[in-house]
Amino acid sequence: MAPVTPDTGAYGQVCAHLRQQPTRWLVTGAAGFIGSHLAETLLKLDQQVVGLDNFSTGYQRNLDEIQRQVSAEQWSRFRFQRADIRDLEACRAAVQGVDYVLHQAALGSVTRSIEDPLLTHASNIDGFLNMLVAARDAGVKRFVYAASSSTYGDHPGLPKVEDAIGRPLSPYAVTKYVNELYADVFGRCYGFGSIGLRYFNIFGARQDPEGAYAAVIPCWVKAMLLGERVAINGDGETSRDFCFVENAVQANILAATTQNADAINQVYNIAVNDRTTLNQLFTILRDTLAGSHPELAELQPAYQDFRAGDVRHSQADISKANRLLGYVPSHRLSDGVKVAMPWYKAHFEAALR
Repeated sequence: MAPVTPDTGAYGQVCAHLRQQPTRWLVTGAAGFIGSHLAETLLKLDQQVVGLDNFSTGYQRNLDEIQRQVSAEQWSRFRFQRADIRDLEACRAAVQGVDYVLHQAALGSVTRSIEDPLLTHASNIDGFLNMLVAARDAGVKRFVYAASSSTYGDHPGLPKVEDAIGRPLSPYAVTKYVNELYADVFGRCYGFGSIGLRYFNIFGARQDPEGAYAAVIPCWVKAMLLGERVAINGDGETSRDFCFVENAVQANILAATTQNADAINQVYNIAVNDRTTLNQLFTILRDTLAGSHPELAELQPAYQDFRAGDVRHSQADISKANRLLGYVPSHRLSDGVKVAMPWYKAHFEAALR
């Protein structure tokens, strides 16, 4: 994995300060992809961490991996609560004595939300409101939550700017926009400080390659390694601003600890301000793997129909996050792929043994 703390910049300064003055954090969705990286990084910074997860999309194996990555002393600072954010009392119990909440728990996937909008609503809106109320009542210093680039909907402008959004294209997008509305209202009505991070296609180790809702990068890497069909939805010219998970970790910690009053009760794009087509992504992944698997050098994808609810193009303007939070991405797409690939190979090739 990449180093936890850069040598320079706002993030490095914040991490150095946290090491000197440990605080108490709650990470919801701690057994999931992004949540487990947040918990690991905070433990490596010698913080006290409470993790909450119901294992609907998270896994015990992710917690086990965190334990292997940190020292015994650091692991002793971690407390896990298996619970559901749809349970208000569980949320209240989790936030007791917490300084910062990093709220990652949600049901992702556009496709899942179209198939089961009620479940997506219950987790992403009811659960979100439970966490807001619990954190407000507990006097939490800052509430940072996972927003989504899906909020931009059908707005055609590129790059995406925070104050210009379109109509949502899926129930999932509706739920993530409602999160932003609730957070804004809690700031206005209760003076409760929150920050939303609109993630753009986060990828990295521990991202689940299984099932119908798997993210594209781990899904394709697994298929390539196992000799399975690699399917591209549409013509392959759909584009995304792929963002390595370490960038998301940086943004969460900067948002939670910022002393800039103008930065609070805002939403920010978290990406790298780049645009990669699915065809280009396929080539990057294939060529990266071909160094150790030469049989993949000539691999070609299979094309299928466009997927309902998908946005055609996405690219983020990250100048607001840079200006107000000091966010500077440490990894671009190719950098993140190189860092994550050994993990992908170790875990997916195990299926061949």
